[in-house]
Amino acid sequence: MAHDASPSPAPERIGSALALLLVATLAWSSDPDELFFKGTADVNEGELRFLTAPTDRPVHHHYNRITILDSSLEDGWVRLDQCHKNLDAVPDAQVTYREGRIRGLRVTRVENIERAWAEGHSVQLRNVQRGAQLCVEAETLALSRNGEGGYSLSNGPYMRRFLDGFYPMRVSMTVKLDTGKLRFVDSIPADQTGFTVRLQGNEVGYDTLFEGILTTVLRFERVQP
Repeated sequence: MAHDASPSPAPERIGSALALLLVATLAWSSDPDELFFKGTADVNEGELRFLTAPTDRPVHHHYNRITILDSSLEDGWVRLDQCHKNLDAVPDAQVTYREGRIRGLRVTRVENIERAWAEGHSVQLRNVQRGAQLCVEAETLALSRNGEGGYSLSNGPYMRRFLDGFYPMRVSMTVKLDTGKLRFVDSIPADQTGFTVRLQGNEVGYDTLFEGILTTVLRFERVQP
């Protein structure tokens, strides 16, 4: 699922693969100029490191908003609104999803991209300019039963990769419980400096700025009547 950003005539790829659980694998190639702002010793080789201060350059921001319905507890399908902001400039790219785990895929917003269209279980992009933005909506088979009365949303691995290095990336997630049958239990990683978990009303989510490879889990339990 992760994209190898080494030079190739094939299109660049952001893999947002929705497997049994929601997986959003981001592997957009980093701006090569960024290499000149880091020494070799500073390049992250994949170890997760949360950043506590903003970077001095705009970073790829990946945002998901998921809505869990009553029906989701039975069939696993949830609503997804997804945006990618501050995409790097590349001639061609694609956002791919796990086949059979997404339906109704539709592009809802495009900025600084010459052309973007849904094609099967992917979104194809042409002539992506610096600071580009892409938003889509769909239904995804993302909610998984996790033992008796338990459910989970597993997300990742998230990454922003160029050649053998990993560069800063921001990920935001909001899950709306449009059902009175679930309540939030905990997250992996837990709330900590650089990984902020928020719970307000019927919504839970997180926001993080990091380097390396990040995988997250949000766990829920069924509310007894």
